[in-house]
Amino acid sequence: MLEKYVMKQNKKLRCGYTTGSCAAAAAKAAAFMLLGGSEVTRVDLMTPKGILLQLDIQDINRGEGWVSCAVEKDGGDDPDATSGLLICARVEYREKDGRERLLVDGGEGVGRVTLKGLEQPVGAAAINQVPRQMIKEAVSEACEAYEYRGNLNITVSVPDGRRIGEKTFNPRLGIQGGISILGTTGIVEPMSEAALIKSIEVEMKVLISSGLEYLVVIPGNYGTVFSREEFQIDPSRSMKCSNYIGDTIDIAMGLGVKGILFIGHIGKFIKLSGGIMNTHSRNADCRMELLASAALKAGAPVEKLRELLEAPTTDDGVRILKECGYLKGTMEIVMDRIGFYLDHRCLGGMETEAVTFSNVYGILGQTSGAAAMLKGVRGF
Repeated sequence: MLEKYVMKQNKKLRCGYTTGSCAAAAAKAAAFMLLGGSEVTRVDLMTPKGILLQLDIQDINRGEGWVSCAVEKDGGDDPDATSGLLICARVEYREKDGRERLLVDGGEGVGRVTLKGLEQPVGAAAINQVPRQMIKEAVSEACEAYEYRGNLNITVSVPDGRRIGEKTFNPRLGIQGGISILGTTGIVEPMSEAALIKSIEVEMKVLISSGLEYLVVIPGNYGTVFSREEFQIDPSRSMKCSNYIGDTIDIAMGLGVKGILFIGHIGKFIKLSGGIMNTHSRNADCRMELLASAALKAGAPVEKLRELLEAPTTDDGVRILKECGYLKGTMEIVMDRIGFYLDHRCLGGMETEAVTFSNVYGILGQTSGAAAMLKGVRGF
């Protein structure tokens, strides 16, 4: 078990190690056993982050000219569908055939890339560049130790990977048949914002590679259901951004996206009217203040503003405004401010529009160009 911790929101959380680290460690152990003949029950692995891992080796199997073994994935305190999986590596001799000396591929339970826009080409195993390099370097250690200059095949497999892969983003990204072997540092940090933002970039690249120039971006599940039922938007043609509105715009700008239509619940999007581009409550939770401010500008009476400030949810705030006849005027102001701050974030370099809704009251408002963009993204 890796004894490395980070502090997140005043909690001490244990780090883990990536599927890439597991694959590299298993490959290293298998190579040492193949070339040296003796059994290996633990290996040291230096991660790209500079942290030394000592990992136990499991499920050792041998045959004529090959050895396979496994390392159990430990995600630490990160909620990860792959934690507990055995990441296996089989190393076997290969005759010289003009290809590179150490060939890395995926076997059962490792996904295959079926769409353009990902790090690996279509048809390749979903083993990313850094893990591939880690695997080759780990196996090279064994080759150097035993002065072996011949060829080796290294096949990574995950016995339960096909089933678990269906629970990840992989099918949406066009990775079929298993999980991905991932990791840029070799270490899993709990609730890593960087990893979440990277996943947004990966999904966006897949949509762009399919030919989309205008994207529908939704913070979460409410928006996915609403956009499908209200606007008939195929979920496969939209993507989630969680709380990272600003980062999503930045990524899209860098990738040359022409425009984004954001569709989200008033509980998150009211924050955009205050220029808050990360909508997580730990960053800012001034929903009712912003709603009351817009209602004040719309002419709502003071007693209703007091009710708004005491309302427990934005849906309740919407109810108050609807009952007193100020909902339409308030939402016009809210959407005007949302449009301003979205445009300000991208400095006018990309079209940005927004639609906001309530689960109780339906569509509440939209920015000035949202209807036109919506027609474009739906294709009718």
